[in-house]
Amino acid sequence: MKSASEKTWLLSILYLSCIISFLCLIHALISGQLILLSHASVKLKKQPDLPLRFRADGTFKILQVADIHYGNGILTRCRDVLPSEFDHCSDLNSTRFLKRMIDAEKPDFIAFTGDNIFGTSTPDAAESMFEAFGPAMESRLPWAAVLGNHDQESTMTREELMSFISLMDYSVSQTNPLAEDISEPSNQSLVADIDGFGNYNLRIWGAPGSHLANHSILNLYFLDSGDREIVNGVQTYGWIKESQLRWLRGISEVLQGQNLDIQQSADFSSPPALAFFHIPIPEIRQVKEIVGQYQEYAACSSVNSGVLQTLVSMGDVKAVFTGHDHTNDFCGNLHGIWFCYGGGFGYHAYGRAGWPRRARVILAELGKGDKTWVGVKRIKTWKRLDDVNLSKIDEQVLWDWWSPR
Repeated sequence: MKSASEKTWLLSILYLSCIISFLCLIHALISGQLILLSHASVKLKKQPDLPLRFRADGTFKILQVADIHYGNGILTRCRDVLPSEFDHCSDLNSTRFLKRMIDAEKPDFIAFTGDNIFGTSTPDAAESMFEAFGPAMESRLPWAAVLGNHDQESTMTREELMSFISLMDYSVSQTNPLAEDISEPSNQSLVADIDGFGNYNLRIWGAPGSHLANHSILNLYFLDSGDREIVNGVQTYGWIKESQLRWLRGISEVLQGQNLDIQQSADFSSPPALAFFHIPIPEIRQVKEIVGQYQEYAACSSVNSGVLQTLVSMGDVKAVFTGHDHTNDFCGNLHGIWFCYGGGFGYHAYGRAGWPRRARVILAELGKGDKTWVGVKRIKTWKRLDDVNLSKIDEQVLWDWWSPR
């Protein structure tokens, strides 16, 4: 029999051998001797064609998708559908609707305006986002997203969600503004200290071959309207904070200050802008004349942070697109700016049985000069229903160059 000291010595040798073998394995993995770490085996983000620009026919079309509320795929049942529709209805209905809209409208860009996933029905936030945004990625179209009040209720924080979204294929989303968007060094703090995640701007360039091909002639602003907060002991929805409005005013000033040499010409005015966020502002309750349907009380924050006053003072924003209230799909004008709901898109989101899910389309059209396309002439919108014919409803002009407000 072996002595106790011999057994201890053998165990030590065996333990040391295991450690050496493990280290050799790690080294082999890192050096690529057992797995090939080549460009072909590492998945890189697929980039869309950039910069974003108007088509050769002088148009730029945006598909707005509001409140998909994606859960867990085929396992997630639909809400508020007719009894005849319920048995075979799931998140996959939302996926099919998005694919139909992309095929029918052939947009240049897709804007997801929050509550993209429904956190409480989502065991894996990343997997649900892959499914929710899947048709956009499959189409290879550029797309961007902001967060709603439900996205973070699963396995990721709001910062993690926006970081993940910004790395997804064909996404042009940003976690927050790029420092170079603010040219003045004194304004760099506007970027560093901004509240929320998903505040950024995108520039749309002129039509190829036109004299504005190398100029941004339409700007898109994306803002994080938050989720929920406690104010004076009472829970309320989130709102756009003053730090975000400071950044918005700053970037708007920068963008409107560009191209001054050509803005003086008769065929180009200061570039118009559109804004996208999830929770509507409190003033939406004050609209008098609308295009569309106003079927539920607007669920806004109890805090009025001055978004409307900021947008009016900036002068470039012609329309704002929100979600949140699924059975509202109207556009209403406030002080010369149109505020438009996307209308409930997703089948796991609440809605109204017999009232089809819907999506909004925004079309910007360029003016025609003597020999070339010029600046943005008109911005229109309409909606399509998820019915047999993808019925087109409520087409309207939001802004016209010749009658700006």
